[in-house]
Amino acid sequence: MAETVESPGRRRLSPPAVGARPDQRNRPGLLARAGRRRAASAPGANRPGQARAGAFIRRHRLGPYLLLLPSLIGIGLILAWPTIQVGILSFQNFGLGQLSGAAPTQWVGFSNFTNILHDPEFWLALRNTVVFAAAVVVLTLLIGTLVGLLLHHLGRRMATFVSSATLLAWATPVVSASVVFYWLFSPDGGIVDWSLSKLPGWLGGGAHWAAFNWTTSGALPAYTVLTFIVVWMGFPFIAVTVLAGLKTIPAELIEAARVDGASPWRSFWGITYPLMKPIFLVLLLLSIIWDFGVFTQTYLITGELGNRDEYNLSLYAYDKAFTLPPSYGLGAALALILTVILLITTVGYVRASVRQGAIS
Repeated sequence: MAETVESPGRRRLSPPAVGARPDQRNRPGLLARAGRRRAASAPGANRPGQARAGAFIRRHRLGPYLLLLPSLIGIGLILAWPTIQVGILSFQNFGLGQLSGAAPTQWVGFSNFTNILHDPEFWLALRNTVVFAAAVVVLTLLIGTLVGLLLHHLGRRMATFVSSATLLAWATPVVSASVVFYWLFSPDGGIVDWSLSKLPGWLGGGAHWAAFNWTTSGALPAYTVLTFIVVWMGFPFIAVTVLAGLKTIPAELIEAARVDGASPWRSFWGITYPLMKPIFLVLLLLSIIWDFGVFTQTYLITGELGNRDEYNLSLYAYDKAFTLPPSYGLGAALALILTVILLITTVGYVRASVRQGAIS
């Protein structure tokens, strides 16, 4: 053992033991120097710029946006770049020659847009699209809301059964649903024509409905079939979404209105609808966008590109872009026109809803 030496006014020191190694004698100093070296080499040490960047992100609350940045970049590559390409094509006379490289690119300015706006078929297709979308959107929202309210008041087992059955319609492929409805309205033994022919005359029935061709007898019969298809496939999504919104409304509010003597109709418009107005706004905008761009059902029901009186904007754009000789520039210009129409409709309705306080 080493003896302890004590000096007046100084702390007690313990001299190293005789025979001790040098690293043991200077162990406290070695540990201190090793700690300093580890701190200097630690990640983020001596990096004031990184610390300032982290403080800036926390101060401005940019963390969530940075997490969303990779997804936004992916969406931009998937959506923004094709949109730019379509915009470039809309100012060109681009056909098979330009596609194969046999002919040079021809820039025509706004000539494609001018030709479209001066074409009577465009305005006829626009009218068919607007009228069809207005009717289908209203019917889809109305039926979907009613089914959602029904599911909300059913028991658990029955609600599960009904919701599963309705979702089968939503999950049915578009081509399959179109073929099924074509068979139902077929003039060769379709159940709709047979049923209408058996109805009495005062109900609008009669023998004239036998072998009635819904798809080639004008725009109104064809779009009647299309309305059945689109509404049948679209209302389940509305119903399930409305049901999810109804589950968020406190039951105490509905019970208090019932105690005060409010009818179900007044309870819906006074409590349910104001609380679910943002949900209905989203459903309305989605329905407008989807129903404005209906193509597959129209293409199958109207017999491809047979009757021009039955064109909507999607069929009109397809006809201009891909019917020989194809004009991809005209098709791109029509795509931009349709996009602008939807943007104007969406932005206008959202601004009106913000003014009314429907969304914040």
